Amino acid sequence: MICMQDITAAAERIRGKVIRTPTVASHALSMATGADITLKLENLQAVGSFKERGAANKLALLSPEERARGVIAVSAGNHAQGVARHASLLGIDAVIVMPRFTPGGKVVRTRNWGARVVLEGDSFAEALAFAQDLQAREGRTFIHPYDDPAIMAGQGTCALELLEDAGDLDMLVVPIGGGGLLSGCAVAARALRPGVRLIGVEVENYDSLSAFPGPALQPNGGATIAEGIAVLQIGQQTDEVIRKLVDQVLVVSECAIENAITLLAEGAKQVSEGAGAAALAAVLTYPEQFKGRKVAMPISGGNIDSRILANTLMRAMLRDGRILRLIMEIPDRPGVLADIAKTIGDAGGNVIEVSHQRLFSAPSVQAAVLEIMIEARDPEHAATITTELEKSYTVRRA
Repeated sequence: MICMQDITAAAERIRGKVIRTPTVASHALSMATGADITLKLENLQAVGSFKERGAANKLALLSPEERARGVIAVSAGNHAQGVARHASLLGIDAVIVMPRFTPGGKVVRTRNWGARVVLEGDSFAEALAFAQDLQAREGRTFIHPYDDPAIMAGQGTCALELLEDAGDLDMLVVPIGGGGLLSGCAVAARALRPGVRLIGVEVENYDSLSAFPGPALQPNGGATIAEGIAVLQIGQQTDEVIRKLVDQVLVVSECAIENAITLLAEGAKQVSEGAGAAALAAVLTYPEQFKGRKVAMPISGGNIDSRILANTLMRAMLRDGRILRLIMEIPDRPGVLADIAKTIGDAGGNVIEVSHQRLFSAPSVQAAVLEIMIEARDPEHAATITTELEKSYTVRRA
């Protein structure tokens, strides 16, 4: 098992090659959660993720012969970019195997760092099997995304910096995919702050440790906004560390992660991918465990597709009642749309989208069905707008 000396050595080895990211208190998140929240902004790394810490450490340890043969890695995006960037800096030829579901932005950024990208497999497991076969055929050095002592030690430098900068803490909350970040952070935390409670977070359908401290399970898998932690089975070496040092593992829903992404964007002014928001999602899901406590967490990555981010923010606004979608049966005569728009405007609402249907949905040839999307300040404001419209029209929520 890795020790604190491995992490401090990794910190020296990667110094100047990765960013010492800020550790900041977030008053907005503290107000929203009832906990005292501190963030470690790993989304500000050059590749937008903590993953380059482990990649930089592992590649720096390769022998000249291993560097000459080139390297290969498998990743849904962040480890890929970390390996690609630091292989390029060291002049090492790199091949990255990525699952076919990987967001296009991560594929493009990995290629831009100079690696050859191969899209293969409908899951991380299938991509891993392909990469291992290719590695054997081409004689490259395999750079594992998490189950490697050098990777784990590199990731542990994240907690080393956080604990040096954050002051007293009660809890450290860290997302779990393969377990590289949590295992490295756990070793650093136990050495520097033995009393800190260590909590790992998995997303539903990739919750192999949901029975923790019981045996690992075989999760279902499937589509998730947290593709960065969409790993069906934790690593063997990371599992050993986590079982020895971590206090608890929590599981969060897709909806909770979407809400956490939104809160980070609107409250903390930080862009996070799904995996990067998992720790905050746990605080939102289990507030009784964290209320009044000093809680630190990494925003482990910020590589979210722009379309996914936009859709996530809109879905959260719908759930919060800040986006109101109404279906109205209206008479088909001049001036009705103008009257509806004026009613909404006078009530302080903002019309976002309108669909006016005469032919297919209207109950009468002299009627129309109007679908309208409205932006409101909050649910109470949305109710006020609806009430004003109901004074003149038949209204129902979509």
